[in-house]
Amino acid sequence: MASNFDFLSKDFPVLANFGQLAEEYSHSDPNSCLMKLGMIGETIVNLMFTYDRIPLPEENTAVKRIDTLYREGLLTQDLAEILHTLRKVRNKAVHENYSSEADGVALLPMAYSLCEWFMQTYGDWNYQHHEFVPPVPAQQARTADKAAEEQKETRLAQEAETKAAQTEAISKDSRRKRVSQTASQRQRPEAETRFLIDQQLRQVGWEADTENLRFSKGTRPAKGRNIAIAEWPTDSTVGNYGRADYALFIGLHMVGIIEAKAEHIDIPSVIDYQGKDYPRNIRQEDAQYQVGSWGEYKVPFTFATNGRPYLEQYKTKSGIWFLDLRRASNVPKPLRGWMSPDNLLQLLNKDTDAGNRALKQMPFDLLRDKDGLNLRDYQLRAIQAAEQAIINGKPSVLLAMATGTGKTRTVLGMIYRFLKTGRFKRILFLVDRTALGEQALDVFKEVKLEELMPLADIYNIKGLEDKEIERETRVHVATVQGMVKRILYNDGETMPAVSDYDLIIVDEAHRGYLLDKEMGDTEILYRDQRDYQSKYRSVIEYFDAVKIGLTATPALQTTEIFGQPVFKYTYREAVIEGYLVDHDAPHDLHTRLRDEGIHYRPGDTVTLYNPVTGEVTNSELLDDELNFDVEQFNRKVVTRPFNETVLAEIAKSIDPESPEEQGKTLIYAVDDDHADMIVDILKNIYKEYGVDNDAIMKITGSVGGGNPKKVQEAIKRFKNEKYPSVVVTVDLLTTGIDVPEITNLVFLRRVKSRILFEQMLGRATRLCPKIHKTHFEIYDPVGVYESLDPVNTMKPVAVNPSVSFGQLLDGLEAQKEETQIAFQIDQIIAKLQRRKRNLDSKTMEHFVSMSGGMDPTQLIRQLRRETPEQARNHILAHRDLFELLNGTHANGGRPVVISDTPDELVSHTRGYGTGSRPEDYLDAFADYVKTHLNEVAALNIVCTRPKELTRASLKDLRLTLDREGFTTQQLNTAVSELTNEEMTADIISLIRRYAIGSTLISHEARIRRAVDKLKKAHKFTAIELKWIARIEKYLMEESVLNVGVFDEDVRFKNEGGFKRIDHIFKNQLEKIVLELNEYLYDDGGRSA
Repeated sequence: MASNFDFLSKDFPVLANFGQLAEEYSHSDPNSCLMKLGMIGETIVNLMFTYDRIPLPEENTAVKRIDTLYREGLLTQDLAEILHTLRKVRNKAVHENYSSEADGVALLPMAYSLCEWFMQTYGDWNYQHHEFVPPVPAQQARTADKAAEEQKETRLAQEAETKAAQTEAISKDSRRKRVSQTASQRQRPEAETRFLIDQQLRQVGWEADTENLRFSKGTRPAKGRNIAIAEWPTDSTVGNYGRADYALFIGLHMVGIIEAKAEHIDIPSVIDYQGKDYPRNIRQEDAQYQVGSWGEYKVPFTFATNGRPYLEQYKTKSGIWFLDLRRASNVPKPLRGWMSPDNLLQLLNKDTDAGNRALKQMPFDLLRDKDGLNLRDYQLRAIQAAEQAIINGKPSVLLAMATGTGKTRTVLGMIYRFLKTGRFKRILFLVDRTALGEQALDVFKEVKLEELMPLADIYNIKGLEDKEIERETRVHVATVQGMVKRILYNDGETMPAVSDYDLIIVDEAHRGYLLDKEMGDTEILYRDQRDYQSKYRSVIEYFDAVKIGLTATPALQTTEIFGQPVFKYTYREAVIEGYLVDHDAPHDLHTRLRDEGIHYRPGDTVTLYNPVTGEVTNSELLDDELNFDVEQFNRKVVTRPFNETVLAEIAKSIDPESPEEQGKTLIYAVDDDHADMIVDILKNIYKEYGVDNDAIMKITGSVGGGNPKKVQEAIKRFKNEKYPSVVVTVDLLTTGIDVPEITNLVFLRRVKSRILFEQMLGRATRLCPKIHKTHFEIYDPVGVYESLDPVNTMKPVAVNPSVSFGQLLDGLEAQKEETQIAFQIDQIIAKLQRRKRNLDSKTMEHFVSMSGGMDPTQLIRQLRRETPEQARNHILAHRDLFELLNGTHANGGRPVVISDTPDELVSHTRGYGTGSRPEDYLDAFADYVKTHLNEVAALNIVCTRPKELTRASLKDLRLTLDREGFTTQQLNTAVSELTNEEMTADIISLIRRYAIGSTLISHEARIRRAVDKLKKAHKFTAIELKWIARIEKYLMEESVLNVGVFDEDVRFKNEGGFKRIDHIFKNQLEKIVLELNEYLYDDGGRSA
């Protein structure tokens, strides 16, 4: 009989040989069969590395090789699972002499399917699938010459490797596309589905073995065992003679039914059919196993799957679909994995309504307790907003709170209330780095709650080192990276079940991408930033739990996961209310090299540094010019003179030996080598002043040889001890680390991410009364503030901190409009918040006397309670009070140095950069839209054919403009400031105004004007007018209307879509939409 694997003989004879031998041994020598099957997997993996020129992992094990291919996007999850399965069974066969004919028979078609995929991806792209024919037992056992067999295998493997190495490599992107295409078309044998389901069930705590744990083989429920019994009989007349594929038993209780189907079947329809019919038709003799009845159902839960990993784009043909049959209103939902026995027991006993009632009734007094958590008003409002969203049934909640406003303490209050009321039973607190986890655990262990006990004494908490959770665990603190390993790279015997946690709280939820280049071995889990974002999201979405995200900087990827924030507390609010300190406009340092760049001419010799080998060599003579600008400094060109020049100037304002008075300094470097250079330069600068050597230190992921414990120790020293007072980092200290004493931030690297930049600024926003911190300074020799200025949301509240109270009060007196008065009062309060921290006792005494018995904090509260007009009159009536505060200066004037020394400092000024004036911002926008009109397709459509604009293309255009620093809000603000008129135009109108000279009117006015014209041009019926009003309301929110919208948007789709609405308009809907678009863009713009 011919071998199933003969199709490989021409292209991959090594695989054809292993396959043929596995078939021949399948009945006569199962141990050898399993070894050959394992060799098929190992050979395919090795050849993939060679074909695609992928470096072998540092820890070159079979597990790491498979994981590397998966990370590189060259294996899908199901293919990786097959390879791990073949690897494990080979290991057992080799090391434990394991032998199983049933396993061999089950794994042969899986190995065959894997080989077909490999052929279509790395061999003959035109190869077509052939059905696998199970081998029959041979009449006569094969006599094997094992030595000759091994020699042949070695020879064929070497030949295959040589051929692969000589084959021209294709691009990674092309290979990934091919992998994805062929993997999605791969025919999965039913045996594979059952085998993988068994394996997945075992990983979450079920005994599962389709071949042996079957009803027909006498398997029955037993006390103390959690068994998935295959082919369980029912009285149903559908499907497999009424036999359910699996019945799930916890001890003697039947808690679930599983129906496994071929991959082409829509799984939700299986739930509605067999998935419901089996639970209805449990046999009378099995009534002893029932835990209850719910209407016609005798089993509470039902599942359906085809074994395919869940994919959003193949939603109905992938994943594990689950339905809770206990309530008729429940709908099926997809899961990313299986529920464990414990999960189902908890679900049986869970009473969500009771938990919600308890939440509503529980007072907030304990969280307000001055001797306990002592939460501020906005923190309580954040908790209330989250709770209300959850009570309303929202599955995901986002809280946006400015950096430094106490997110961890807010989380502590939330966790306590959720556990105390029983609304949630087990909570996962997910952080993106170890330092944040340690910080949270410290808070959980130290902050007192009920009866002066911390959370860790009230509930069982598992920390970062704990991989497994126990039944009594109530809170588990873990890193995203740790969960990625446990869920996406899991090759062990156990893995988390999807309902292990019923609430996930994600700290620093903006971190849906890779910022930290110093995560050591965890970085190898991700291919790039997009891959990190994908895996981060996969971890969060794996669990069937309510999700709460906390962030200071909501980004698109954050809101895609959690939705729009249900609560916002901004940096501006926090500064005005005195909970954060303001920052001055940055120190803008210019040197000759920054302004002119570094240039080499043809014929020059360049000194080259190899960061990998550490070698320094001279290049050949240059054939062409070589130019570097400041953005490339310390990245593509190492320029010590630039660093020496700017650090010498900055050092004049910083005393490393006085952190108790001046605070601490954090410097952001490009990379580890650059950080070393900065430390060396600073130590040399301060050496002549006799500054303690320990005052200046590098803290990156490489300190202490990369030992995480040493890194944590260094961070704690920075936070808790006098020294270091000047720390140089790369990304390790960019987010979430609290060191309130930081008063100076120095940027010696450019960053392009607004989120990262604002998180970096957030390291210095925290209050620090013990050093009388009033504000923080930014030193910016590389122009990062200027480059991100158009999109920075953390500009100082006190726009010009050097302005005196007298000038601010003069401005207040001159203002007439309420909004302008309120803005000016905000400026005065922000300045007062800064000044109050440095008042000596004598000045404070005068202040209280002159204010009518109020100290500055009480005065601020009073002003916040008053209307803008009342507050204005109050302030102006106490001019002498503010003149008193003008009489003292905290830190004196700041030097502006202009140096004419060659290659030295050119200027040291304060400012916001080119985006500080609205006209500059709008000029830049006009220039961008005009020069990119023919490059960005959607821009061209907006200006020439706006009727053709779609929602998708408008969304892409907004993202493009956002990346360039232009947002609708900021453009409107600039127009409003320039014209002194409030403007709320949409992005379409703004583009047309600055590209083709259209009249600029507000979005609302544009829509109303167009709809009015439409109504005047037609005599609509009352029903038609109702639909015109709905279209108008839609346009107010969406900007774009075309006929496709009526079948895409739920507001129209749920009402019958285009067909029904067109019928209402007597089949004229398309014409009406076209006419309405004519009116929408009748704005006087010239043609582009």
